Parts: sequence; C-alpha cells; structure tokens
Amino acid sequence: MNIVSKLIVENPELLLYIDGKLHITVLGGIKLTGFDRLKVILKIVCGGNTNRAFRHNLDLYNSVHTEQLIEKAGDALDVAAAELAGVISRLTAALEDYRTERLEAMKSKQAEKKQLTEAERKIALQYLKAPGLLGRTRQAISASGIVGEEVNSLIAYLVYTSRKRNTPLHLMCLGPSGTGKTWLQERVSELIPEEDKLEITMLSMNAFYYFGKDELKNKLLLIEDMDGADNVLYPLRELQSKRRISKTVTLKDSKGNLKTVTLNVEGPVCVSGCTTREQLYEDNANRCILLYTDGSPEQDKKIMDYQRRQSAGLVDQQAERNVREQLKNVQRLLQPVSVKNPFATYLQLPEAIFKPRRTMLLLLLFTETITFYHQYQRELQTDTTTGKQYVETTIEDIEVAFSLLETTLLKKSVELNDACRTFFEKLKTWLKQNHTESFYSKDIRSMLRITPSSMQRYLYVLELMGYIKIVRGSSYKGFEYKVNSWNDLESLTNDTRQMVKTILETINSVARNPTVTQTSDGLQKVQKASKKKSVTQ
Repeated sequence: MNIVSKLIVENPELLLYIDGKLHITVLGGIKLTGFDRLKVILKIVCGGNTNRAFRHNLDLYNSVHTEQLIEKAGDALDVAAAELAGVISRLTAALEDYRTERLEAMKSKQAEKKQLTEAERKIALQYLKAPGLLGRTRQAISASGIVGEEVNSLIAYLVYTSRKRNTPLHLMCLGPSGTGKTWLQERVSELIPEEDKLEITMLSMNAFYYFGKDELKNKLLLIEDMDGADNVLYPLRELQSKRRISKTVTLKDSKGNLKTVTLNVEGPVCVSGCTTREQLYEDNANRCILLYTDGSPEQDKKIMDYQRRQSAGLVDQQAERNVREQLKNVQRLLQPVSVKNPFATYLQLPEAIFKPRRTMLLLLLFTETITFYHQYQRELQTDTTTGKQYVETTIEDIEVAFSLLETTLLKKSVELNDACRTFFEKLKTWLKQNHTESFYSKDIRSMLRITPSSMQRYLYVLELMGYIKIVRGSSYKGFEYKVNSWNDLESLTNDTRQMVKTILETINSVARNPTVTQTSDGLQKVQKASKKKSVTQ
C-alpha cells in the first residue's frame, strides 16, 4: 500500500507533516546547524482529533528517545507501534531533506562567468587596442550614468581593474554624509563583471575565515560602510597586506574528541569601502588610495539636473546599460600579465607626505595598473632569466599616474583632514573677498552654513596646529581670530608640481639617452642592461 506523506514548510517555525491519518507538527522548527543531532518538539494528532494530542521533545537520531516516543504515543493515540515507527522514520527523512535544501539555499551563489560571443570579444578587443584608451574609458564611464567625478571615477575604475593582479590596489571613498560616497562606489562597481565582485553590508567577527579557500581570490570586495565591517577590520587588513588569512579553531570529531583545524583563505583581493571617519579607520586608510568626493555646489547642480532629466524620462537608460556591459566585457578580456616599470627608480614623493613608504608603494602599483590596462597596446616581452612574460611601463603611464593622483598625494601631505582643510580654504576665500585678516566665528558660521559644534572643532584644530591665532576676546564675548598661514596649500601644490616636472624631465632624458641614469648625486652615465628578447602580443 502506498503511503501518502507531505511536509508543509510554509512557516519554518511551525512545520506540519501529514502521513495518512497522523498529523505531526514540529513546534519551533528545526536547527539547521549540527548534523549530528535532530532535536525536535512534536505534537502528534490522529485522525484530526485535536483533543487527543500527544506532545514530546526528543532527538530523532537517538534510538532510545525514538523507541520511547513510539511506545508512549502509540498508547496515547491507539496507533500500532509498527505503523507509528514507519511514520517517524519517514518524518526523519523528510526533515533531513528539508534541512539540506535550506542550507543549500543559504549558500552564497557564485555568479557564473559569462562566456563572450565572438562578436562581443571582437568589440572588446578593438576597444582595448584603439588609441586613447584612458580618454575613451573616461567618456564611457560618464556615459554609463556617473555624473561628474570624472577623475575619481576613473581612479576607482583602475583600482578595481587591479583585482586581477597579484598585488591589487585598495580604495577608500571619503566625504561628509550625503556627498555621494556610496553612490560613486556602486556606480563604478557596476562596470565590473558580477563574477568578480562581492558586495558586503555587514559581517560577523569570523565571517572571512569561513569563505572557501579560493572563493575570494582576485575578487573585488565592496563594503558599503566601514562601520558595518567594524568587526572584521583586522582580517581585512591582513588580506590587504599579506594577501591571505588563516585561523586555527577547535572542533569535535564524530567520536566527540577535540581536534584543531586551520582555516585558510587565499587572496589577493581588492577592497573598496566608504566612510565619513577617516581618522577612525586610519590603519585601513593607509593601505588605500583615498578618494574625496566632490561636495561642491557645482556637483550638486549636475546631480540634481541628472535626477530631473531621469525623472522626466529624458535619460536613455538602455544606452547606459549597453555602455556598462561593454566595459564589463573589456574587463573580462584583461589577462593577469606581469608589469615592469623601468623608470621606477626615478619616482619620488614630496617630502611633506606622511607615511611615505606606503604612499610610494601605492604610486608604483597605480602606475603599473595603468600599464596593465594597456596590455593589448604594449609589446609582450619575455624575461630570459625566468621565462616570464611582461609588459613595460611607459613615460605616458607615469604622467597619467601623477596627473590622476595629484589630489590624493596632496591630501596625504597636509596635516588637516579633508573637512577641516575645506573649511580653512573657504574661510580664507571669504576673508580675501571681504579684505580683512581677522574674524569672529559668529560672522562666518551662518555664511558657511556650519553647525556650532563643527565650527568649534575646526577652530580648535586650526589654532592647535598654528594655522590661526586668537587676537583678542573672551569665552563670554567671543574670540577674534587671525589667519597665520595663507599660502601653505599653494606652496605645497607648486612644490609637488615642480617635483613631478623634474622627474618627468629626467625620465625623458633617460629615454632619449639610454646610457644615462640617476643617482643620489644627480645624473650619471652608466651602461644600460641589454634588452631582453620580446615577442609581439
């Protein structure tokens, strides 16, 4: 005789199993973890008679518990033991299948790698080989729906491209609340293939250690808000620096004995996050290229104009999607080729930069990433010693790197954080327009639309670091301040640009005369190493 049974799972906390005349309710559902047990609380009813319900809690994997259930429930409900045993056996199997299905559904689904058609591959290859690659990429990024932020979006795109390299770059988007940090990260990440990125809103403390060994390898990790990843900042830094993490945990084997297991997760990964609090995440920020979002009135106007046109149906969203798909296909064609920078020894940083070691590494890696993006336009060479193939950095790559990172390098050279520096520059502009050198906080607070707490904090920092000083006044009547430093940022900018100009002139001189190289004492003639054998890509 065929027994008709059914497990109803509409409510995970109240599972219903129907097997012939027996109706069994699993109160509270079942735990999805711990495959060595199946603890349940059962309510068994026979023939729909709810007045004669039998309730019992047990572990269905415990034979003693199961025998007691069958005996007591059979007596209470007048059901034969053999019949009840068959029902409990089928219930156990149904619950096992249900638990397995739930666990499979909870697993993160890896996006399947898209296989390009011949036409898509041809278009993407032509895109990568055509002249003016970075200029066209900047235009395509704007055409994909990113308004303004031309430099920041191109930097972010190149940083995300570095995920395919053995030493990826990392990014942190900074700025006050409401200035478009998350928006910029989201829109640029839409230009990266789905199979190459992982978006994170919040993680538990040990979450990173339970990814598959190669699940994160060469992936772009997008953290919407660094506050949501506060528990995993340490493993995140280790992934950035060491490109792998490991953790040793204690587990019980099938016999109950304790044993240690080491969980390994391999990188490298490219990490991108957003925050309003740069100082709080300084250890992570030191490993990243910092992008300061544009909060100017001009940028506000551009975005609001785009929002109005989008609401009016004047934005061709299909064209934007086509551009995004094209850039994704371009990313799919990039291969993990090595890069060598023959001009790396000539690169320098402004002396004012804080933490120059990490900043120099970021500059070198960013320059290599620009070369990496141009891999289809460079001669593929072979190192005769190792047999590895590589492409070489050009002078143009270095010029672009310095041009794009000028603001980032300057930000790393100043003592003030971005919010305080922005306030100070606005303050100086206002004083120049009003032909005065001193001010009261009440005079400028309303004009600059700054909260009293922010105003007090900025003035305290500026006075502490010597950018302004108190001329006269009291805490009761208010203080009159005077600016001490008017041209610090201009001087630093000019020094940085002059340094870059000198570096590029030196590199150009070396390129024209291969026997010239640079030492700490200046230019000195030496013999350049013989060129390695190369092949055309």
